[in-house]
Amino acid sequence: MRGKNYPVSHPTCHFPAFDQLLAAACHLRFCNPFPPAFFAAGLSLKDVYMKYFFFYLLILISYSSHAQITGKLITAGGQPLPFANVLLLRENDSSLVKGSLTDEQGNYLINGTVPGNYLLRISSVGYQTWESPVFTLTTTRNFGVLTLLENARQLGEVVVQAEKPLFQQRMDGLVVNVQSSVMAKGSSALQILERSPGVALDYQNGGLLLNGKSGVLIMLNGRLVRMPVEKVVSLLSSMSANDIEKVEILNTPGAGYDAEGAGIINIVMKKDKKPGTNGSFSLTAGYGKREKASGSLYLSSNGPRTNLYGSYTFSHDNTYSNMFITSSQDMPVLGGKMEATVWDTARRIQNDHNAVFGLDTRLNEKTSAGLNITYNNSNGRTRTHNLADYLVLPDSLLSYNGYVKGQNSWNSVVSSIYLEKKLRKEDKLNFDIDYLYFNNRTPSEVSNSFVNDEGHQAGGNNDTLFSPRQRGDANTIIQVGVLKMDYTKQWSKQVKMDAGIKGTYTNAVSESGIESLVDGKWIRRGETGNRIEMKEGIGAAYASFNIQPDSLTTLVAGARYEYSNTNMDSKIPVKRKLGTLFPSLFLSRKLSPDAELNLSYTKRISRPSYNDLASYVTYSDPTAVYTGNPFLRPTVTHNIKLGYNYRNYAFSLMWSRDKDPIARYQITQTAAADLLYISPQNLSYQRDITLQANLSFKISSWWDMSYSFTGSMRKSEIVHTLIPVENSYFFYSVNFNETFKLPRHYFIELSGWYNSRFYNGSIRIAGLGAVNAGIKKELNDNWGSVQLAVTDIFRTIRVNPSYGTLTKEAFDIKNQVHINVESAVRPIVKLTWSRSFGTGTFKTREQRSGAKDEKDRIRKE
Repeated sequence: MRGKNYPVSHPTCHFPAFDQLLAAACHLRFCNPFPPAFFAAGLSLKDVYMKYFFFYLLILISYSSHAQITGKLITAGGQPLPFANVLLLRENDSSLVKGSLTDEQGNYLINGTVPGNYLLRISSVGYQTWESPVFTLTTTRNFGVLTLLENARQLGEVVVQAEKPLFQQRMDGLVVNVQSSVMAKGSSALQILERSPGVALDYQNGGLLLNGKSGVLIMLNGRLVRMPVEKVVSLLSSMSANDIEKVEILNTPGAGYDAEGAGIINIVMKKDKKPGTNGSFSLTAGYGKREKASGSLYLSSNGPRTNLYGSYTFSHDNTYSNMFITSSQDMPVLGGKMEATVWDTARRIQNDHNAVFGLDTRLNEKTSAGLNITYNNSNGRTRTHNLADYLVLPDSLLSYNGYVKGQNSWNSVVSSIYLEKKLRKEDKLNFDIDYLYFNNRTPSEVSNSFVNDEGHQAGGNNDTLFSPRQRGDANTIIQVGVLKMDYTKQWSKQVKMDAGIKGTYTNAVSESGIESLVDGKWIRRGETGNRIEMKEGIGAAYASFNIQPDSLTTLVAGARYEYSNTNMDSKIPVKRKLGTLFPSLFLSRKLSPDAELNLSYTKRISRPSYNDLASYVTYSDPTAVYTGNPFLRPTVTHNIKLGYNYRNYAFSLMWSRDKDPIARYQITQTAAADLLYISPQNLSYQRDITLQANLSFKISSWWDMSYSFTGSMRKSEIVHTLIPVENSYFFYSVNFNETFKLPRHYFIELSGWYNSRFYNGSIRIAGLGAVNAGIKKELNDNWGSVQLAVTDIFRTIRVNPSYGTLTKEAFDIKNQVHINVESAVRPIVKLTWSRSFGTGTFKTREQRSGAKDEKDRIRKE
């Protein structure tokens, strides 16, 4: 039976100067204009109609009786039994209706239930399961005090299987229960996300897409990861899925979340709260084109008042990728029409260390406090070889041969302290303080030759741009402080209010530069020196009301006001102040014990990242530069979503409109047609109508299937190209997961995904996907489990961007790029042994923090 979710490879990250070195190495201007990071108050007629729509919708909601179940659980010794599972099951098929956990006094409450015939099942690790006879629930049923007897077997012999389904639908999005997947062991957090419905890895730009949209924010335990998007992806690739409890994919977050981002993906880590000392470890070895390995250890010690926990993970990845490009363009300063072919191979060795320490303590009956510290150290070494031929028509030939040595060192500390105070009845007050520190350094060195058809060095011996030896260094320090207070007030059984205030201050400093070896001396190239300092303060206040007029209806209405003040000291200073109100509305109605209807409206904003606004200039070659855009405008998004859930099936239809969406790495030219800019640009608008279906089937007791389908009709207006154009196209994606439970404790899982063709601004990305497989064997005598997993069995993760296919681009550039990640060369196979030890299996709960949304707007080029 399925349980319920209770509420208690690999982009290289870099800087402007580092990009310049890599671009100088392979002259990607001719082929791929990306940095080489791989991988408010009049009412309109519409407003009036919307008011009447919600008014009549509320009238149509009928009133029904309120049914609830209460009771208390104790041990044979008369002590309260906390954190026991209390499940309400249907009479006919024993399928789960609702669930709860007993509190620290052993009390439990299940409310908001439709009257009918049910049975109650209660269980806890080390105790015999208790099950009631079938009963009829009308209004309220009190089961009184129940006693659970200890299991006659020793705890060390008890094996408790996870019963949560892989996917669970909720009003604002979808929950992925990671540990319900056979493929979780040995996988990274990034791989888990890529296998999740609606989520895709943007291999070309090194970012994440949610339902085909960029600007997705990543949260860890409710803390926003305010790091460059490419570095966020790199961090996720080094994070073990063994330590993840669930992933919350929030398409329409409510007022309690920051209004930033096209959507939010919250990764909730495991946190054991069961009394005693517990732990788990895993060891993984793998091979693709090169070797991989990882190991993780988790420990917890939970007493009557204080809980301690910690974990450590190490991962090693020796990976490979290659790229082939054909290109044509018309560049007057180079003599006119030109054709080019480029071949690039890259090998990277990445070693990552992640450590977590946390403490929760109960100061008294009404007050609890805690802290959490997460440290990450990542070191990567990359070796890249570039070969290119450039034919300047009709017959001039230039040849390039370059070797790039790069290093990427990353250190981060994320710390949080919280205090929770319970007031009268269900009221409570929370205080949170967070401090986030990130440091990244990327030294690199290039050795190359750029010669004509006669073998002479291009540019001459004193030309720093074509110097055979170049080196660069870049360093960025980001510090973020967060203060947050939240207040919860239970006005009545039907009305609850959540309100809060939050302040965030960010300071980021980035320095970079390149030196060229000319006549035996290292010469600093002044045009490549960059120093960017950004200071930003964001203040926010929100209020949200949860109203339950009857047991079948829930209305959540809220609003959030945010005011931001951004100052950036660069070659073109940026100063911006912006205050915006973000309303949200969620309406849910149970149509039957199995069916539910949801309606929501949200407004969100996607601000330009700090490096998007910076006026740095980074050379790709003598006629092309990477740069920021200080005139970028933030994107404002309106979403209206209608959802219908029936048992294990969930359907939704969403309309969204983006004003001024941001497309990164677009190509433009100067008025004099002598220089190519590679920079972020605003589109005029983008409109989407998206239909999504998440379907779970239980074919038999041993076969479970989950399928997710997303289809979206999109229309946008592109205005930065030489010829503006409106682009309409259909995007779709498919995810599937099939699990087979076989005799002798064997499990097999097949999973896969496919994303169709889509556009990043004017750049077309061809469709791609993958099929994965895994087999797991649970060993006897508490020896854990062994899993064998294969990623991209059919070697289909091949990334193919195209330029100049939609409209006329700058200098009439037309490029075809073909990228093979490691699994496209050879499938990646991993073998993992994992084992738990201590007083029993884990029960997890959400970790809390005030930096709920603080870590993703900084990007590095």
